Amino acid sequence: MTIALIAHDAKKELMVQFCIAYCGILCHHNILATGATGKIVSEATGLEITRFLGGAQGGSQQIASRIGCNEIDLLLFFRDPLNPKPSEPDERALLRLCDVHNIPVATNIATAEVLIHGLERGDLEWRDIVKNS
Repeated sequence: MTIALIAHDAKKELMVQFCIAYCGILCHHNILATGATGKIVSEATGLEITRFLGGAQGGSQQIASRIGCNEIDLLLFFRDPLNPKPSEPDERALLRLCDVHNIPVATNIATAEVLIHGLERGDLEWRDIVKNS
């Protein structure tokens, strides 16, 4: 499966800790990320990560285009709900695309843990069946 990672600045360390904790699961999947998030996660975990531009420079839009092309199976997007971002319209469009294309998405660590455990159990294998049919 292909997993995309995005984290607001205030949530980057949380993303790193999450990826360290679940590195044993993530290492079996193709990981994509926005610029800084991909860099710090890769450095902390040794995971091989395909990096796009930074989120504010269009990296989130690059991930959105991959979602639109059915090339991403799962999105982990750790958002900072307390500090509004100028890129919020782009983020809403990204989340809308996930809904349109039926992409499981987590915007906080609690949901991310549910999804990663489901991934480990094979609960998300239906995504591969739908993509290949």
